[in-house]
Amino acid sequence: MQQLIQNLKTGKMELLEVPFPALAKGKVLVRTEYSLISAGTEGSKVKTARSSLFAKARQKPEQVKQVLDSVKTEGIQATYQKVMNKLDAPAPLGYSAMGRIIEVGQDVTGLSVGDRVACSGVSAAHAEVIAVEKNLCVKVSENVKSAHAAYTTVASIALQGIRQADLRLGESCVVVGLGLIGQLTVQMLKAAGNVVMGIDIDTAAVELAKKSGADAAFVRNDETLLQGINEISGGYGVDSVIITAGTSSLDPVELAGKLCRRKGKVVIVGAVPTGFSRSNYYQKELELRMSSSYGPGRYDANYEEKGLDYPIGYVRWTENRNMQAYLELVHQDKLDIDLLTTHIFEFENALSAYDLILARTEPVFGVLLKYDTTKKLESSINLTNRSNGSLSTSAQTPHIGFIGAGSFAQKFLLPTAVKYGDLIAVNTASGNSSRNVADKFKFKHAVSSPAEVFANPEINTIFIATRHDSHAEFVLAALENGKNVFVEKPICLTVDALERIKTAYEKSDSHLMIGFNRRFAPMVETLVQKLGRDSKKAINYRINVGHIPADHWTQDPEIGGGRIIGEVCHFIDLCMYLSGSKPVAVSALGMDTALNLNDTLSVNLKFANGSIATISYFANGSKQLEKEYLEVYCDGMTAVIHDFSRLTIYGQKTVTCKAKQDKGHAIEVQQFLNAVQKGIATPIPFDELYLSSLLPFKILESLASGKTIALAD
Repeated sequence: MQQLIQNLKTGKMELLEVPFPALAKGKVLVRTEYSLISAGTEGSKVKTARSSLFAKARQKPEQVKQVLDSVKTEGIQATYQKVMNKLDAPAPLGYSAMGRIIEVGQDVTGLSVGDRVACSGVSAAHAEVIAVEKNLCVKVSENVKSAHAAYTTVASIALQGIRQADLRLGESCVVVGLGLIGQLTVQMLKAAGNVVMGIDIDTAAVELAKKSGADAAFVRNDETLLQGINEISGGYGVDSVIITAGTSSLDPVELAGKLCRRKGKVVIVGAVPTGFSRSNYYQKELELRMSSSYGPGRYDANYEEKGLDYPIGYVRWTENRNMQAYLELVHQDKLDIDLLTTHIFEFENALSAYDLILARTEPVFGVLLKYDTTKKLESSINLTNRSNGSLSTSAQTPHIGFIGAGSFAQKFLLPTAVKYGDLIAVNTASGNSSRNVADKFKFKHAVSSPAEVFANPEINTIFIATRHDSHAEFVLAALENGKNVFVEKPICLTVDALERIKTAYEKSDSHLMIGFNRRFAPMVETLVQKLGRDSKKAINYRINVGHIPADHWTQDPEIGGGRIIGEVCHFIDLCMYLSGSKPVAVSALGMDTALNLNDTLSVNLKFANGSIATISYFANGSKQLEKEYLEVYCDGMTAVIHDFSRLTIYGQKTVTCKAKQDKGHAIEVQQFLNAVQKGIATPIPFDELYLSSLLPFKILESLASGKTIALAD
């Protein structure tokens, strides 16, 4: 299938052949019939992408600050590479589409194959097939035109602005900014029985607003504007102003203050600054409200990703119910969508549509892309004649499939995997991402589902680098299909899943490896050579991890598992490796915090050989302090590692070595693939993988009980 993408560095746009997006739980797969181009939002995005790096930086000062902070902690070269990787990735465009469902994912009810649906959100991109969350899909009745249904997302943005204005029948409203969202706002306000006026800097937009039903519409520089609106409002000022403009000027919000009556409301829908003068807002006691996209549920992972609805008795109009409301207005012929549709392009001519939008040589409002639904589509793509010719082609050669290939995999796993294995197939959540990774690292296939990776007989080794909640399922599937497995930590989110993996591994002949990379770091190996493995050690390991917001997916117990399960396992593994022994007891104390995230804690480990370790995992520290500080005490010697870039060993002599930070990722992958190639033991024994994965659950048990937890033999 094809998808419209843009390179954020060069601005180049193209229709790229990509695999179908993965059909995850809670989603439906939709064959697109129409998608709507948001001339304002998308036009601005495309224009920015086509600008110079300096111009991009000027338009995004917050991101520039993030880059500068990254330079301080990661260095210029690493930061530059990170920024370039992000800019080079193909970015999807579009967020408003309609089509027919061709497949339904798990946990989806009320939607069936064959249903006509309107789709919203970043998943509803300009592509021939899209995978959309169930709460971002609504059914479309047969008498609603497909082209009209494609407006649903943008119309819902307009409708949410009206809801925030909280207007009653007969009340008055001025719409500032008469682009597509403004025009839809005008039509819906008239359908609701309001007195509507419009303002724009463009004459064509003003004339269209009059055709859309506005009681009056003015060009911004019209000298009669203030007097005209004052007269229409009976001399009191309007009840509300809805700003649907997009500008860096303060004029819309200042103008709104002048137009509103006392106690009136100003609603901001568009991207405008809010640094208004105090006088009008203070003297009239005006209420300023923000309108968030399509409505309640937007940007809430529980609503959009997990599909949890808000009870109608408490939240009457969610984004999904706003979408339904728009379609009902269209069903009842309350809106004139054809009036707003100025251009329809065949999808194959999509680039011409954007050229038209940017050129602005004629009035542009509703721009639709129409898709050929009779065209045969391939769910996966083959990129032939790609292989690592330097490798042997024996049965034991690592023939690799990747499931998940985000920024971490691209930075730390794939550069080494491509050197020591033959990359066969890649699957990621989105088709454009799969194609990008396939092109970048020369995979033979970009496929639409993990099942295709598991079932491929050419693949003998699978790397899993997805979100944490899918790790156990994919590990089990890979082992059941006789594949060698490298999975990023954590291997699972529950003890039950860990036990099932243990059983499956013991029945298999496969290699299984978790991405516990720190034991492979060169400075750790130097430390072990100097201090040995057999002596008792006292280990003090401080990790300044930094704050992660509570709503980040890694903090979600169901998706990320929280930071103890998701990351502390790393440091447990390194302490176990350094001690040369297995843990026999664990205790933990956590700092009380408002959200009880368990991300600032101290862990004490006791090992069978008498070694001890303290892991201080702190999320409440300064970003200016190095992340990791490790001390190991043994037989009159002390070794200190500063963030894997400086090692000092104190003994009869003090020796310090410095190097570029290396946490062992490349060596870890190389040794794993070497084990696959030669049929030798996996670099980390399974019993150590098992214990490092079990201990986070014991830490949680200790935190809950306040007791030291002994590990069974």
